[in-house]
Amino acid sequence: MKTAAKNKWIGFEKGNKDLVLRKVDTIKDDLQEQLKRLENGEVLSDKVIDDLKRRKLITKEKSIWYALKKGPQFVAKRKKLATDVTQEHLRSGDWKDLEFKDYNFGAQGQPIAIGYVQPLLEVVREEIQNIFLQMGFTEMPTNNYVESSFWNFDALFQPQQHPARDSHDTFFLEAPAATKQLPEDYLEKVKEVHQRGGYGSKGYGYDWKRDEAEKNLLRTHTTAVSTRMLYKLAQEKPFAPKRYYSIDRVFRNEAVDRTHLAEFHQIEGLICDYGLTLGDLIGVLEDFFSSLGMSKLRFKPAYNPYTEPSMEIFSYHEGLKKWVEVGNSGMFRPEMLLPMGLPEGVNVIAWGLSLERPTMILYGIDNIRDLFGPKVDFNLIKSNPLCRLGLQ
Repeated sequence: MKTAAKNKWIGFEKGNKDLVLRKVDTIKDDLQEQLKRLENGEVLSDKVIDDLKRRKLITKEKSIWYALKKGPQFVAKRKKLATDVTQEHLRSGDWKDLEFKDYNFGAQGQPIAIGYVQPLLEVVREEIQNIFLQMGFTEMPTNNYVESSFWNFDALFQPQQHPARDSHDTFFLEAPAATKQLPEDYLEKVKEVHQRGGYGSKGYGYDWKRDEAEKNLLRTHTTAVSTRMLYKLAQEKPFAPKRYYSIDRVFRNEAVDRTHLAEFHQIEGLICDYGLTLGDLIGVLEDFFSSLGMSKLRFKPAYNPYTEPSMEIFSYHEGLKKWVEVGNSGMFRPEMLLPMGLPEGVNVIAWGLSLERPTMILYGIDNIRDLFGPKVDFNLIKSNPLCRLGLQ
């Protein structure tokens, strides 16, 4: 109605808009004509097209047409091009009639099968070894995973009823279950200091049992190796100060979670000399950990059976956004050192930490199982950049 009135095809009587009057005899429908022209493929002005689109009478669609024709190398049956000349071709002479595939010099070659550096065992371990060597330390032999309870616990002045010696925390061997190769004179001194004390100590006042000390186990810490080395050092006359370190595997019967494994690597360092103090220990720890790139350190008083005083070492983990315990430290007790035969006045400062913890901090890894063990993602190893310790 509005379109007819606009085109003056109709009109309305004055005073009565319900009465429609016809004004023309014939009607020319321009809209219908435009749609027919458009349907026939004619080109209309942009103004007309926009008007039709606004009135939702047309929509714009895109069509793509392809024309196929035979090329100069068209064949009814596809022919496979040769890529190499074989012995058979040379023998038969067929190589003269062969059509060879063009070489694509821009194509990439086959990926080279190469090895990748494991962050834990290759990068960080080697760097830590270099730090120890630069600080004047000598590596201790750590090739024995199996150790006796005597060297692992008793020689460290750790009582036989200590919770760490329970099967819930330690892996004991069934075969061979025990060892008989222990130094008798030193064993008697260790027994005496446990039962009755000595060297300024009251001891633990219990019935020390040799059978318990002879039990074989998977070493729970590399401090067992440190004990052997200190005993060996005590037998050498005259006494000479030493700096020892070790990095190797230890085993503990622990529940596995994002920060704990039952099998991991321990870093241990110790200095044996006259007149060492707790201040010397803190200074060495600050130098050592700053070389690892961990300058944010905190120390917390702790208890260890074989060190007094003792300190736990904490470093700030940027990934976890919290302080994480990275190691333990302390000064070996006289009850441990003097029965070995070390001179009076000789002290030993020592510290230990896992290899996994600093590696996690330096690589920003928040789950230890992604770093070591059966669930390691090899893509992580392939894509991880080399980590240079001490560089911020």
